[in-house]
Amino acid sequence: MAKKEAVDIRHYDVIVGPHITEKTTLLSENNAVVFKVANDATKPQIKAAVEALFDVKVKGVNTMVQKGKTKRWRGRPYTRNNVKKAIVTLAEGQTIDITTGV
Repeated sequence: MAKKEAVDIRHYDVIVGPHITEKTTLLSENNAVVFKVANDATKPQIKAAVEALFDVKVKGVNTMVQKGKTKRWRGRPYTRNNVKKAIVTLAEGQTIDITTGV
């Protein structure tokens, strides 16, 4: 078992929350969990935050930025904010129950 890293207050700034959709539920069968993360978060920061907050061993982190859609409200266009998502692959035998709070 890896040495447990101390939970730092910055870890809560990196992980915004879980991203729960049908597609991410299918990913959970492959030992992966999807989180919304801060736009300036790096892969090592995401890995450190997940390992510290959930006490699991992370095998890999893939990130993507979902560009904000252009919508209209009362005839005026506006743009939703960009969202950065991280697919965190866990080591064999590791699980995260994202329905419980941190």
